Amino acid sequence: MQRQDMAPAWAGALAGLTAGAVALGVARLVAGIAGPETFPVVAVGDVVVDLTPPPVKDFAINAFGANDKTVLVGGVLVVLAVIAAALGIAARRRPVAGDAGLLAFGAVGVLAVLTRPGAGITGVLPTVVGVAAGVWTLRLLERRARLHPAPAEEPAVLAGAGEAGFRGEAGAGEAGFRGDGGAGEDGGPSGVERPVVMRPGASAAGGFDRRRLLTGVASGVVVAGAATVLGRVLSDRQAVDTARGGLALPAPATPAAPLPAGTDFRISGLSPFTTRNRDFYRVDTALVVPQVNPRTWRLRVHGMVDRPIEMTFADLLKRPLTEADITLTCVSNPVGGEYIGNARWLGVRMADVLREAGLQSGADMLLSTSADGFTCGTPVDVVMDGRDALFAVAMNGEVLPVDHGFPVRQVVPGLYGYVSATKWVVDVKVTRFDRDEAYWTPRGWAAKAPIKTQSRIDLPRQGATVRAGRTTVAGVAWAQHTGIDAVEVRVDRGEWRQARLAAVPGPDTWRQWALDWDATPGRHTIEVRATDAAGRTQAEQGAPPAPDGATGWHTITVQVS
Repeated sequence: MQRQDMAPAWAGALAGLTAGAVALGVARLVAGIAGPETFPVVAVGDVVVDLTPPPVKDFAINAFGANDKTVLVGGVLVVLAVIAAALGIAARRRPVAGDAGLLAFGAVGVLAVLTRPGAGITGVLPTVVGVAAGVWTLRLLERRARLHPAPAEEPAVLAGAGEAGFRGEAGAGEAGFRGDGGAGEDGGPSGVERPVVMRPGASAAGGFDRRRLLTGVASGVVVAGAATVLGRVLSDRQAVDTARGGLALPAPATPAAPLPAGTDFRISGLSPFTTRNRDFYRVDTALVVPQVNPRTWRLRVHGMVDRPIEMTFADLLKRPLTEADITLTCVSNPVGGEYIGNARWLGVRMADVLREAGLQSGADMLLSTSADGFTCGTPVDVVMDGRDALFAVAMNGEVLPVDHGFPVRQVVPGLYGYVSATKWVVDVKVTRFDRDEAYWTPRGWAAKAPIKTQSRIDLPRQGATVRAGRTTVAGVAWAQHTGIDAVEVRVDRGEWRQARLAAVPGPDTWRQWALDWDATPGRHTIEVRATDAAGRTQAEQGAPPAPDGATGWHTITVQVS
């Protein structure tokens, strides 16, 4: 006869499956750190492949083709699920049976991992930690499934209460107590037993707490799922980092000219002409940075074209590469903000790819899509007007960093990033602005967003205290793909003074500026404004970044002592 506090078989099977899932999820998470080859399912699968007779291997290849390994791993998981369910059923009577079964399969996983080439003692950690998590989960669920008295403050449901709420025997009647004529072990001074109390959701027939079991199972499923996803992300990151580290980029067919003398004043506190990769701003919608392996990356160019194109990363690198110095700016950059940076980019000219695809009449928008689903809309005429709009693969002489779009991103001079600079780009649809919308447009941002002429004071900093006497006021100004012709500075709303300008390689980068100021004691206000090569002076009136970029003069206050 089944014990009163024993869960039914289906509950044991459910607990076993959950424990197995937690064990594999935690093992996957640890393997994401230790290396994907240490995941026990993969290790066992590799051993099975090694031990499989050639005729069986040939059958698998013929029957499943390139999916043969996926089928194998799936089969291993099915077998593990069946065994986990059986262990959960066995653990109802003897919890040690469930522990022993999980430990036995852990031993199999450890042996499989240790047979792999180059395996070390750290390779067994995913299996050991996963099994420990599985044993703990199975024990926990088995305890949760047992019948527990309800706390005094919780509403109690008495077994078999019916409308009266009590179960009576031996003439107990409406008194509602179960008696046997003597106090017995459970009886009170009156010689009757206490009522049998169970939580709501507990089964009188099965003698177990269904609600506590199911909430425990739900929690276990969440833990298993989260651990699996995180482990996969970590493994993907390792794979991408390995692939990125092994890339050798070809030399550019059109290299950038050496920077002219005087592009950088090299003043302490002034933004350098070239922004280091680790200092370059990052603004995107990716909660988790996409890990795109260049071996599986594809770029599709389609839509309003005569000849759709699909290329691999290797195909892209075979094309002529162009190198160019380009400043990028985010539309969310406030006046005086830091969401701007300058780098030397290497990539394939977007215009060359589009000409090869054959643009159809009327196409005016490129709807590009990132690996994480983000989209942006870029005007076709801007990309095709001769500027260095690139499918970029490198940044400042090194392979594109993952945070900045590896393996491929768009770089288009003169446009704010949300309409041009798609990272991790995988798809370009040639279309029209009146047919498609990109991610930010329905959220209130402008469909087209040329960069506005702006300038920034880098030093002295806002609120700084400086010594009286000759000091330097310096910063950067930008009007990408137009160029900066002049920068003016004034103090305390006095006369505007021309700042000296650093050299630039072309119109697509920012430009350093500097001015010597004879500071006198007191509190002072410093303002800056720039004029671009088209004769446009930046607007004085301030406006927020939305919907198409901030405006206004950057103004700071300093204390001179």
